[in-house]
Amino acid sequence: MTLKVLMDSEKTQIYHERQKLQFCLLHALNNLFQRKEAFTRASLDAVAEMLVLDDPTTSRTWTPLSMIFKPHHNAFTGNYDINVLIAALEDKHKTVAWHDRRNGASTIDIDGSGDTLFGIVLNVPVRRYAGIWKTRHWVAMRKIDGVWYNLDSDFTNPVAFQDNAQVREFLDFILGQGGEVLLVLNKAE
Repeated sequence: MTLKVLMDSEKTQIYHERQKLQFCLLHALNNLFQRKEAFTRASLDAVAEMLVLDDPTTSRTWTPLSMIFKPHHNAFTGNYDINVLIAALEDKHKTVAWHDRRNGASTIDIDGSGDTLFGIVLNVPVRRYAGIWKTRHWVAMRKIDGVWYNLDSDFTNPVAFQDNAQVREFLDFILGQGGEVLLVLNKAE
């Protein structure tokens, strides 16, 4: 299910895909690029398969579970890994910089004009099914018309941050909870 939310205060259209199965990376990327089908399940599956072909250390021993549990994703539910994220973004002329968790969010230049920082992708630990299943979840954050938004596909709607201080506070919270902060940068031309 996809939503276009018109924020009353800014009159800005925000593209927001909702969570389906474990395709949170797919939804996070489409939310990051603010476009339906900027990435598709087929395009991310192709990236994952290419990564297997490019890596000679990947086991190619076939088992019945090989049809579902692939080296870089689960063929049924999604659940793509960081390698798929990086390769998919490189195809869109973006790079990924892993933020060093030893440094607080104050070291991230979120105030810039957007020439370098395209957006932020988070990988956060979550508990599902009454807390018995631990997994991780991909979340996109993007500055749109001067306002930072949390575009989490688990949310009903995007959530606007009041200011950059609130963005940094949220990022520090994510880091403190064991989450990863990945900066998506525009490639220098």
